Amino acid sequence: MTADGRLTAVSDLHVAHAENREIVSRMRPGSPDDWLLVAGDVAERFADVRWALGLLAERFAKVVWAPGNHELWTPPDDPVTARGVERYELLVELCRDLGVVTPEDPYPVWHGEGGPARIVPLFLLYDYTFLPPGLTTKEAALAHAYETGVVCTDEMLLHPDPYPSREAWCEDRVTRTEKRLTDLDPALPTVLVNHYPLVRTPTRILRYPVFAQWCGTVRTADWHTRFGAAAAVYGHLHIPRTTWHDGVRFEEVSLGYPREWRARGVPTPGRPRQILPDPGTPAETWFGAGRL
Repeated sequence: MTADGRLTAVSDLHVAHAENREIVSRMRPGSPDDWLLVAGDVAERFADVRWALGLLAERFAKVVWAPGNHELWTPPDDPVTARGVERYELLVELCRDLGVVTPEDPYPVWHGEGGPARIVPLFLLYDYTFLPPGLTTKEAALAHAYETGVVCTDEMLLHPDPYPSREAWCEDRVTRTEKRLTDLDPALPTVLVNHYPLVRTPTRILRYPVFAQWCGTVRTADWHTRFGAAAAVYGHLHIPRTTWHDGVRFEEVSLGYPREWRARGVPTPGRPRQILPDPGTPAETWFGAGRL
């Protein structure tokens, strides 16, 4: 690893959109030693996931992937019809064939500038505990979502098989991952990479607060301090920015849909964000014109 290498991150590539696919086709590291963290939502269809991660794995020294909700969908027009855990396991197998690190693999250690730090890709899902203001149960939150027409497509396409529900799958993922993190050497800082924010605070600015129930779990609220995070990387919200929570830097690194990044007027949409070494961002930095 040379001094030029950087630990970088991106998420929500959504390469089914032609403009996003073109952005990914042009995406290259600043140095041959750069690593790339991909925090989910590469695509919905297996062929698109394979194309994007394969291309990035050829260009970056190492690619680390944490799944988003879109990879876990079972679209009716995808020849790969696996659902739930079976679909996730096929994605893990695909990544391993490409040399991409997954949440099921040994956590690699970044030894470049800003390191050493253990890179921890997470697959945790959500459990409907990020409830909208004034509501106290999942049932009430879902009813409100359907009443207002703000319903995540997960309700139709993200199947939890063989678990009875998505929150049951989340419960198992959180429990098993928590045990694994507890066994890590606490002397080595971590970079936690999850599709969803580990804390609820970033969801407070959602244009539709009811959508927060599909954005994480309260069970991870202290993970950034408990597991010694130098930084936490996430996506999903399509609100790219840097925030700080309990002294830990949180980086939302999404590209998002073309209508979103075009409206923000970002000169180089999809450019991976530097995670390490610490780029020295202020207490809060927006990448573009803020939320849409």
